[in-house]
Amino acid sequence: MATEPTEELEAEVDDDATDDTDESAAEALDELEAEELEMLTDDESDETLVVDEAAEMRAIRRAEISMADESVDEAAPDEFVCQSCFLVKRMSQLAQKRKKICLDCAS
Repeated sequence: MATEPTEELEAEVDDDATDDTDESAAEALDELEAEELEMLTDDESDETLVVDEAAEMRAIRRAEISMADESVDEAAPDEFVCQSCFLVKRMSQLAQKRKKICLDCAS
């Protein structure tokens, strides 16, 4: 008399299969990367940069979050924000008062 596997046992087997697949995919990518690095000439290898993409993405997200938290100062009375380039400029750089566009953007 055979017993049927429980859902819990099936879930464990599925998780193990997924882990094995993820590990083998990571190993395959590492092997390909190593092969590509071996094929580089001396000049090319001097120019390559090793970048951890995940760390780079985390750094970008942190910078975006920290920028969102910063308070923005309003333009001083003798300054304006160009509606084309969004830079704060002196009033002497104002080309079109009604549109609030700087001389650089107007030309």
